[in-house]
Amino acid sequence: MKKNYLLWALLVLFKLGYGQSVKPFSNGDRVVFAGNSITEAGLYENYIWLYYITHFPDMKLQVFNAGIGGDVAGQIYDRLPRDIMEKDPSVLIVTFGMNDSKYFEYQDTTKTAQTRREAVDTAYANFLKIEEFLKGRPGIRKIIMSSSPYDETMRNEKNYFPGKSQTMEEIAGFQQDVARKNRWEYVDLLHPMLAITEKEQGENPAFTLTGPDRIHPGSAGHFVMAYLFLKEQGLAGKAVADVSIDVPSRKVEKSDNAKIKSLKVEPSVIRFDYLSNALPYPIDTLPRVWENSQIQRDALSVIPFTEEFNQERLMVKGLKAGNYALKIDGEWIGAFSATEWAKGINLAEITHTPQYKQALELMELNRKHRELEAKLRNYYWVNYNFLKGKNLLFDDSERARDTIMKHQEDNVWLKIKTADYEQIRVPNTRRQLEKEMQFLREEIYRKNKPKEHQVTISAI
Repeated sequence: MKKNYLLWALLVLFKLGYGQSVKPFSNGDRVVFAGNSITEAGLYENYIWLYYITHFPDMKLQVFNAGIGGDVAGQIYDRLPRDIMEKDPSVLIVTFGMNDSKYFEYQDTTKTAQTRREAVDTAYANFLKIEEFLKGRPGIRKIIMSSSPYDETMRNEKNYFPGKSQTMEEIAGFQQDVARKNRWEYVDLLHPMLAITEKEQGENPAFTLTGPDRIHPGSAGHFVMAYLFLKEQGLAGKAVADVSIDVPSRKVEKSDNAKIKSLKVEPSVIRFDYLSNALPYPIDTLPRVWENSQIQRDALSVIPFTEEFNQERLMVKGLKAGNYALKIDGEWIGAFSATEWAKGINLAEITHTPQYKQALELMELNRKHRELEAKLRNYYWVNYNFLKGKNLLFDDSERARDTIMKHQEDNVWLKIKTADYEQIRVPNTRRQLEKEMQFLREEIYRKNKPKEHQVTISAI
């Protein structure tokens, strides 16, 4: 996949035809993402949170997952009073559409129009119930977010449902209309992701931002979702740090979002103390979605995340021709020519700097929090997608457990989630899990404060 961000931007503008800003989160916000399995996967929302953790270290933000696999708008409405509102959101993001737009019904192409009408009408009616509920909570900031796309055009024989994409377009249309009517904020993931898909599949028909099932984004797709959300919040262009040193004048010309102290410029060595107000954003290199080989780093070939969100720029002007070694805290980082120094080095792309290693530690804490939260999501899945239909919602009794065990072989998803349910249904265990998650959140904000580093640039 070739980088062509200008073409990508033009495609997005062509598809969207409008722009709508979403305010950034604020210190102390409790942000809850309510949705289906794409939200339940816990990736895009944690990628967003990690950006705030690294770029705004003094802003304490808590992000909560309220996704359940298979959910449609009506099921999200059912979960509002307990599962969602009990998280005490100051900001609530609601997204749906993938399941609402139906699946196998499109295999009978003679009934596509009927399938679409029924799907859109049902989703809209249930969204109006969500709307009415949320209108009664004026203290909560509401953001409506479209679904990520169903990839109808990828070269793949699996899960081909012709016409489903158009249904999702109609659902996104009324989501935006209702949001605007209520003066709620709206984030469109659908159209920008379709624009990227269209461009990339023109070069490689097998390209997808989802995965082999056309439905669930892999790690790269989730990162694109996070990028689009952050961009809608107007956060593009906010540097980790931007420092410029002029050697002939022995002065710091620029130190945006960073402090430079004790600058010493000698004939062949430059030394200074460097403290950035933010940390670089660490990029994961492992697949995190079941049966999907995408990694987060794959997304960097189709979105300008590094250029727009991850610039820790160090520029040194006026060096004599030659190569110069960079050391931070006495550790070798790399060697760069005078020409490269004059253009500026993006330290955020160097994965072995002390500050990047600090960011990796935060990424790991963020991942552990996601894994613990996944256990809670499985508990809620069992309750809402199985026990509710047996009139045993949040029963937590042996009778509920026995009912679950009787259906292990005829419900594969129930079987997968039963182990977590058995653990979490015990109130003391549930409380302990929540304490562990709270500890991780506190640990994240203890460890995300940037540290001062000693920088040496010396002629080789």
